[in-house]
Amino acid sequence: MAEEKREEKKEEKKEEKKGFVAEFMEFLLKYQVIGLAVAVIIGAAATKMVTATVTDIIMPIIGAIIPGGSWRTAVINAGPVAFLVGDFVGAIIDFVIIALVVFLIVKYMMKGDTSKKI
Repeated sequence: MAEEKREEKKEEKKEEKKGFVAEFMEFLLKYQVIGLAVAVIIGAAATKMVTATVTDIIMPIIGAIIPGGSWRTAVINAGPVAFLVGDFVGAIIDFVIIALVVFLIVKYMMKGDTSKKI
């Protein structure tokens, strides 16, 4: 009788361990954690690619069009305060260009299936 109780306790401990591993695997599958991790990694790589495109290809063209060339360093001084207007405008232009590129990519990818929503 005592031996059966010991075996039952051993089995319960094994089930707890299996339960945790099984529960963890169920969590990974249910919430698609692996897919999310892959998406984050690909998103980081895509961010680098889009940033490089904006910085290295598009912004030099915009810099050539705008007179003065070094517009990103434009500063407005108001007494002791210096407003980095050029840097701010550059960040806005970067955002608009990146948003446009992402919009075009999503529009192209969703072209065939209009029933899906992001």
